[in-house]
Amino acid sequence: MAAVYMTEDGYKKLLEQIEHMETVERPLISHQIAEARDKGDLSENAEYDAAKEAQGMLEMKISQLKERLANARLIDESKLNTDSVQIMTKVRVRNQANGQEMEYMIVAESEANIREGKLAITTPIAKGLLGKKIGEIAELQVPSGLIKLEVLAISL
Repeated sequence: MAAVYMTEDGYKKLLEQIEHMETVERPLISHQIAEARDKGDLSENAEYDAAKEAQGMLEMKISQLKERLANARLIDESKLNTDSVQIMTKVRVRNQANGQEMEYMIVAESEANIREGKLAITTPIAKGLLGKKIGEIAELQVPSGLIKLEVLAISL
């Protein structure tokens, strides 16, 4: 797995998520398995099968999150500047075709949330905006075609 860039806040949230899975969800599933096992014949016990499957899915997710944590590279926010669009900067842009203005924060993939305006650095829009300065126009190829976004402001 490649390096996963994240903020200190994102790192802490990931740690909390893993801890919750290990200390709350794992014991709950173990209890469900024990209850289903106590009901007798396991060969035709749907509750037991479902609990075992849930346990497998949880363990896989814990493993994936721990791998992401192991590959985490924290972003030093003190070294960020607003000369150009980069990871962890907010950028306000205007769509040249319709005049609509939007604001995005370019973040690591693990912290992306489009409802909060947090755009993953791996998206076509973020890739096209990286390195642009205020006043420059980014021409981006997106699934719906070519769009032109003018960079209006860059902030932290």
